[in-house]
Amino acid sequence: MRTPSRPRHRRVGALLTTLALVAATALAACGGEPADARGDDAPLRIGYQRFGGLSLVKARGAAKNVTWSLFESGPALTEALKAGSIDIGQTGEAPPVFAAAGKIPFSVVGTSEPIPQGEAVLVKADSPYRSFADLRGKTVALNKGSNVHWLLVKLLEANKMTLADVNVKYLKPAEGRPAFDNGQVDAWIIWDPYFALAERPDVRVLADATGLAGNREYVLAAPDAVKNRTDDVRAFLDTYRQTTDWGIAHPDERAAVLAPELKIPLDVTTRALARSAKPLAPVTPEIGAELQAIADSFVGLKLVPGPVDIAGRVDGRFNEAFR
Repeated sequence: MRTPSRPRHRRVGALLTTLALVAATALAACGGEPADARGDDAPLRIGYQRFGGLSLVKARGAAKNVTWSLFESGPALTEALKAGSIDIGQTGEAPPVFAAAGKIPFSVVGTSEPIPQGEAVLVKADSPYRSFADLRGKTVALNKGSNVHWLLVKLLEANKMTLADVNVKYLKPAEGRPAFDNGQVDAWIIWDPYFALAERPDVRVLADATGLAGNREYVLAAPDAVKNRTDDVRAFLDTYRQTTDWGIAHPDERAAVLAPELKIPLDVTTRALARSAKPLAPVTPEIGAELQAIADSFVGLKLVPGPVDIAGRVDGRFNEAFR
């Protein structure tokens, strides 16, 4: 007799749990020696998140003399920077602020165009919530210190609410999805591709970041790599930008390459990429000011200890790679 297959949400939950375990071991696996201690010809150690632009570089094998470490979220990746386990990584807009508040050394060497449609507040389709204001007094899940943390702050601000008006439950993506599916939380604020994986007929998008948060991608680099491997970092960032441009120009091929790499169905990958894959961009004083405003808000809300000078972390020496 054939064994019935598990429901789709259980299969996705198992996939997210597996990815969390992979991320948990990544820091130990990639070693902790600074760049100058490993020699000029040592591979650059790249920390990437599932689905971010670096995933495409990895999937295409576009970069040479690099090693890869997968992280479930930006905060986990910045912990690897703290440990000296990676040279370059990519996160959303809040992790650099939390990392700077935690005195983790890094420079912001690149960014992307805004991606506001790539993160959203999800609720059950049959729920009574029609706006974020309807979540007053309800339980909202999100990953602490990730891009969606900033989206929560902006949503509260836009609806004249405070953190005291919602019950915030900090859950990693692998924890947030089952909590949302099982009705343990009223809403889940999440980013792609977890966002796209959760989309189904019984799930509704209550709001995304449009008009609220830029949801940019930020490229972070360890000080030793910036100082001692400048040419290697520049060459890698140039490859990153070229690969990103190729993907935008070839959306079908991009999805076909990334779907097996991400272990996500092709239709889900295609849908997520259509809204979340944006060109890379150089860092400018305006980008520094944008990050500083985020940092000042988090400090003001006592979500991180202050003061935090994130604008001073912006390093434009690699800007030509992103033009």
